[in-house]
Amino acid sequence: EVQLVESGGGLVQAGGSLRLSCAASGFTFGDYAIGWFRQAPGKARRGVACIHSGTRRTNYADSVRGRFAISSDNAKNTVSLQMNSLSPDDTAVYFCAAVRASEDCTVRSTFYYDYWGQGTQVTVSS
Repeated sequence: EVQLVESGGGLVQAGGSLRLSCAASGFTFGDYAIGWFRQAPGKARRGVACIHSGTRRTNYADSVRGRFAISSDNAKNTVSLQMNSLSPDDTAVYFCAAVRASEDCTVRSTFYYDYWGQGTQVTVSS
């Protein structure tokens, strides 16, 4: 059974940092792309960053490029999202998602991903 469990969310002041983790199980980690998405109240779920665990190729949404960094620890089957210079606009529930992929990943569509975690809340105060 595929499982994705997010952790690391919380409350932080604007300008601060948080590190989210996505612990994966139930599949061959290196054959999968893992993406981070976020959903603010009343808004659509949007891609933030993704990584292919085998090739380590990454993609980022323009809104977070240069502030967020995604990484994969294949020994621990974990993908992390380091978030720096946070602003209130980053407030959302953050989800990780997974899909079996050959070498790349995308943040452009939620439909690309087959498996989803339950999400973790990130709140940035002004």
